Amino acid sequence: MNYGIKRLFVDSSVAGSPVAEAISKKIGILPSLVDGPGPVYRAVSESPDPEAAGKKVLFLTKNSGTFIKDCPGTSHYTCCGYRILHIGTYCVMDCSYCILQAYFHPPVLQFFVNHGEMKKALALAFEDRQIMRIGTGEYTDSLIWESFYPLSKTLVPLFASQSSCVLELKSKTTAIKNLLDLEHNRKTIMAWSVNTGRVIHDQERGTTSLENRILTAKTCVSSGYPVAFHFDPMLIYDGCEDEYIFVVDFIFDNIPADEIVWISMGAFRFMPLLKPILERRFPASRIVYNEFVRGIDSKMRYFKPLRMRLYRSVIDRIRKRAPDVCVYFCMEDEEVWEKTMGFSPAVHGGLARMLDVSAKKHCGLSGRFRPGPISY
Repeated sequence: MNYGIKRLFVDSSVAGSPVAEAISKKIGILPSLVDGPGPVYRAVSESPDPEAAGKKVLFLTKNSGTFIKDCPGTSHYTCCGYRILHIGTYCVMDCSYCILQAYFHPPVLQFFVNHGEMKKALALAFEDRQIMRIGTGEYTDSLIWESFYPLSKTLVPLFASQSSCVLELKSKTTAIKNLLDLEHNRKTIMAWSVNTGRVIHDQERGTTSLENRILTAKTCVSSGYPVAFHFDPMLIYDGCEDEYIFVVDFIFDNIPADEIVWISMGAFRFMPLLKPILERRFPASRIVYNEFVRGIDSKMRYFKPLRMRLYRSVIDRIRKRAPDVCVYFCMEDEEVWEKTMGFSPAVHGGLARMLDVSAKKHCGLSGRFRPGPISY
């Protein structure tokens, strides 16, 4: 089984790496040895659909930069102060709205195999004793790599051995087999991106169903993991409010509220560069044709009253089902917070502090809070 991979490239700098050799053996494809990413990028760029081709090409290389990065927050919008553990790039699933299609040039599945350096970076973060929320799901899906290499078996025990940082693994898959018997000490949050059944069916090719995501979360809760859910991107269409409310109810019908560390929400927004890619690759999709305005971050966003109306409906239902669960927005301004949540994160010391407090409560963290609010 090669997991849909058609070509495998290995950078000469990691040739002979135990991780690279294990992946090569598992995929069952003879790798091409290359000096740098140039040949990989050319192999993808020559395709008439490079975004699709990039999902079939795997490049094993090393992360020559920083393993732990600040989330690329957007200017003038409230940022949560999340840190990215940069394990790889791109995704084997194919969502119409995926920003990674436009973010990488060209988009290629890369997996960083220099895990010794990754462990050193994490050790330094742990030694700092500052509460830190770290996730692997910003530039890729956290769990797709379990099919190639069981990275969770390295990361989850590492986080379990300390008490100041928490790992969030965010996914649209059910790939939790490797995690269920691990000693996690509640220092790993299992998280799922969720959406309505209609959006999943029409816009999220190759992902698992809403029911499977929530029932997989339920299994993780049974194994002691805290969980989280991310309503992002929320799409506006006729009947969307009722359908998002159904998702809220389905979550709380299956997951105890006190096991949910946080729920985030973010309406669909996109760089203008994504529009022609989406139109070419998903000609039946109409999601870029709506009442959009260019935001101060140059991304196209739904007209503010439209997204606030949807937010209010979902927040009201969440509050009805779980009054105390931590709910927050991904990249919204103070006005949206005030008019939908009824408060600004500033009253809690900033959004980063608000989420750090929730992580401390649910995950048993004992590190010190970072000083002052975080903004971008």
